[in-house]
Amino acid sequence: QVQLVESGGGLVQAGGSLRLSCAASGDIFSINKMGWYRQTPGKQRELVAVIFNDDKTKYGDFVKGRFTINWGSAKNTMYLQMNSLKPEDTAVYYCHADVRTGWGSTVDDYYGPGTQVTVSS
Repeated sequence: QVQLVESGGGLVQAGGSLRLSCAASGDIFSINKMGWYRQTPGKQRELVAVIFNDDKTKYGDFVKGRFTINWGSAKNTMYLQMNSLKPEDTAVYYCHADVRTGWGSTVDDYYGPGTQVTVSS
């Protein structure tokens, strides 16, 4: 079993910054990628950012250079630095990881419980 624990959400004024962190633990052989998705009521979950095990990154179109995703200093950790936040960034942010739990096993995806980010105008 794999667990993802998120931290760093909260309330911030427009133009401010937040840093979201995620730590993966459990039966982890390797992680192919980790990232963040977000969702607001009535909308589909959308990609915010993802980082691959070769350090390549991908961002949602709406990010436009405001967010940066990186691996953390501890193994199996990752963080998202969000700057110039806008009210439309308000959402529940979910950590995601593609994990292989053993040699030759399939890659399964996991989500954390989510952390609320609220940006006031």
